[in-house]
Amino acid sequence: MTRINVINPWMGADEILAITEVIESGWIAQGPRVAEFETEFAVVMKAEYAVATSNCTSALHLALMVAGIGPGDDVVVPSLSFIATSNAPTYVGARSVFADVDPHTGNVTAATISEALTEATKAVIVVDQGGLPVDLGPIRALCDPLGIVVIEDAACGAGSTYRGRPVGAGAELTTWSFHQGTLLTTGEGGMLTTSNEQWAARARQLREHSMSVSAGIGGTNVLAPPEEYLEVGFNFTMTDLQAALGLIQLGRLSEIVRRRRQLAARYEELLAGVPGLRPVTDPSWGESNFQSYWVEVDPTAVADREAIMEALAVADISARRGVMAAHRQPAYWDVDTGDASLAMTEWLTDNTLILPLYHQLTEVDQDRVVAVLKTVAPVGEAIS
Repeated sequence: MTRINVINPWMGADEILAITEVIESGWIAQGPRVAEFETEFAVVMKAEYAVATSNCTSALHLALMVAGIGPGDDVVVPSLSFIATSNAPTYVGARSVFADVDPHTGNVTAATISEALTEATKAVIVVDQGGLPVDLGPIRALCDPLGIVVIEDAACGAGSTYRGRPVGAGAELTTWSFHQGTLLTTGEGGMLTTSNEQWAARARQLREHSMSVSAGIGGTNVLAPPEEYLEVGFNFTMTDLQAALGLIQLGRLSEIVRRRRQLAARYEELLAGVPGLRPVTDPSWGESNFQSYWVEVDPTAVADREAIMEALAVADISARRGVMAAHRQPAYWDVDTGDASLAMTEWLTDNTLILPLYHQLTEVDQDRVVAVLKTVAPVGEAIS
C-alpha cells in the first residue's frame, strides 16, 4: 500500500512553466510578478489593498505595527492556534492575552473575547482555524465601539466564505499564509489585506527596510533613483518566483476548494456511524475550505487519540494531533492571562485529530482511513 499523507500540495506543469518564465526574465526577487499577484489576490478576496510578504507571521507583525500596537498594549488572541498568532504581539512589544474558543468550531467568539479583554486591550486577533470561518460580525460589534482593532488571521482561510463573502473581507486587517500546508501555496509566503490605504502604504515600506523607493522598481531602471530609509524596517519581501506560483494557484483555488469540500462531505457521511468521533462541519454563517479536516475524539467512547494515531500509522496513514494550545508552551508559561477559562482550548487540543485531506486524495484512500477508524471504535453512540 502507498502512504497516505495528511497534506499534499497540488502542483503541475503550469507551475513549472511559470517558474521557468520568471527565471528566464532575469528578475527573480520582488518585482512585477509580486505586484500582479497582489492585484489579483485583492480582487479575489474582495480587498482594497494587498501587500505580499515573506510569510503570514511577518504579515501579522506588520498588521500590528501599522495599527499602532506596541509596548504596554494587550492583544487578545486564541491560545488554540499556531504559535505565530501569539508571537506576533510579542514582536511589537505588546502582550498576548489568551481567549478560549467555541467547542464546535475551535474559533474565538465575541463571548470568549469579552472574558479576555483588559483595560490595555488595543487589538484582537481572530483566526479562521483550519479554514473554518470565524463569526466576525459579533466580534466587530463588541470591539469597534471600544476602539479595538480586529485583525483576522486567515492563514488557512483562502477559499472559505463568511456570510457569502470571502473570509477576511470584513476585517480591518487580514493576514494570509501560502505555506505548503495551505490550499493556495507558494512554498512559503504571505499577504496582508486591508481597506486602509495608509496602512497598506506603510506596510509596503516596512516590509522592505522602509526604503523610500522599492528595490523592485529601482532595480529595473537603467538609472536607479536614490533611496532613503524612513524608519527601521524589515526584510519581509516575497520573490517573483513565489508570486508566479501564487498566480497559478490562485487560478486553481475554486477547483481546489470544490474538491476538498466534496471529500469532506464524504468523510462526514462515512463517519456518521462511527461512535466517539465528531467530524468538523460548516457553521451556519459560512463555508469552510477544509484546509484541515479534524475530528473530535471522545476518549470515553472510543480509543484515545494516541491509540488511533498509532493504528493509522500501522496502516501507513499519517495523521496529526489537533491544533496546539499556545498557553501550554514554555515560551508562554509565565504570561498572566487573568481569570479567563481555557477549558475548551485544552479539551480540543487534547482530543482532536487531523485526518488526511488533499486534492489528489481518492475515495479508495478515504475508505482506508475510515476502515482503520472503525477498528478502534467500539459499538456505541457518536458524539452529538
